[in-house]
Amino acid sequence: VQEVQKAVNTAQGLFQRWTELLQDPSIATREEIDWTTNELRNNLRSIEWDLEDLDETINILSANPRKFNLDATELGVRKAFITSTRQVVREMKDQMSNSSVQALAERKNRQALLGESGSQSWSSGPDKYSRLDRELQLANSHFIEEQQAQQQLIVEQQDEQLELVSGSIGVLKNMSQRIGGELEEQAVMLDDFSHELDSTHSRLDNVMKKLAKVSHMTSGRSWEVGFADPRGDAVWSICRACTGAGNLQKMCWGKLIPGTSEGSCSKLFPAELF
Repeated sequence: VQEVQKAVNTAQGLFQRWTELLQDPSIATREEIDWTTNELRNNLRSIEWDLEDLDETINILSANPRKFNLDATELGVRKAFITSTRQVVREMKDQMSNSSVQALAERKNRQALLGESGSQSWSSGPDKYSRLDRELQLANSHFIEEQQAQQQLIVEQQDEQLELVSGSIGVLKNMSQRIGGELEEQAVMLDDFSHELDSTHSRLDNVMKKLAKVSHMTSGRSWEVGFADPRGDAVWSICRACTGAGNLQKMCWGKLIPGTSEGSCSKLFPAELF
């Protein structure tokens, strides 16, 4: 309630000043007249909103006054305050919206621009519209300056956005270069792997051919075949001891074979490797 009363006092002061300016606009500038009018309207609108909030609060309190320790007298005082304040606000708004008052205000404003009082008629001298022209030029200058300032602000914002876009493009470019480099490295690795795979496949083909040849040579025999040589020789080897003895048809695979000695063969090819 105190805040609303304070706002009402402020509005009444503005209304009094507005009335004075309306009666004699020559005592103030056009800017002061416009500011006073707009400020008064804003204050009256704000007071109306505050009164609506107070009215809702009073309705809530009236529904259960005991809960809030309020008696009927206090509630009546607050309701009366809301009613009287609304009446004051309504009177000021009606005064401002009165057509005759608005016409008088417009006429006073025109007279203020021309440098005339309410009781004077327009002069027919050479500078009849000089003050009005100056006011119009000043208003145009302000408008042009505001437009230029807005355009400058828009240009600055666009420059900032372009800088952000440029930075994003630079980041994407660096990322694409890194990805391209990694792809090239992987391509080289895949190429090396392909060469190694081809080489391994070729060696495997040679081994399979040798296996097929040995299998053909030993077909129908009961000899056991070994697949490793710890000394690094070929997979299929003829025992040196047997070869030296002239037994060319007898192949030694690290196990005892009829016609050969155990000592000469087991030393060359240990049996546990087969």
